[in-house]
Amino acid sequence: MADAAALESPALTRREFLYYIWAASTALFLAGSGGAVLWFAFPRFREGEFGGIFSVPVSSLPQPNSGPLEIPEVKLWLVNTDQGMLGIYKVCTHLGCLYKWVPPNSRFECPCHGSKFELDGTYIEGPAPRSLDRFEISIVDADGNMLAQSDEEGNPVEVPGGAAEIKVNTGQRIDGKPSS
Repeated sequence: MADAAALESPALTRREFLYYIWAASTALFLAGSGGAVLWFAFPRFREGEFGGIFSVPVSSLPQPNSGPLEIPEVKLWLVNTDQGMLGIYKVCTHLGCLYKWVPPNSRFECPCHGSKFELDGTYIEGPAPRSLDRFEISIVDADGNMLAQSDEEGNPVEVPGGAAEIKVNTGQRIDGKPSS
């Protein structure tokens, strides 16, 4: 009669165990890497999110030369100056910190490295290489007809009578002017 131990299935050897662990780890790594590549290869921009067109009703705009309107979900400051409306990117041009509006000083200040900017985003001092970046904006009436639009430099746009919405194109960033 055959030995009972010989009839049982052979035990998993150490070499086989390490091979299976290595194969499973490699498969898990490749699946995770593939998922990350797909996540970044197919971004999901929707209307009203960063990278698209964001609408703001004219009724919520700040008064001229008062503090800016912060719109954190799209990293945007809407600024109303004597010359008109500006859409300013909320990321510092130095190293990408999120700067703040400081009401007592009436200017934007970066808490990371101390760059300072005027209400319209013009460079004052600090390590930033240029003024703040701007977004292309257009002003439309209630029917969606364009009444005014910023130029290729992102200069202020006057808000004409009959305006209903400000549309900010966050996919069209305009670099600020270099600091001297």
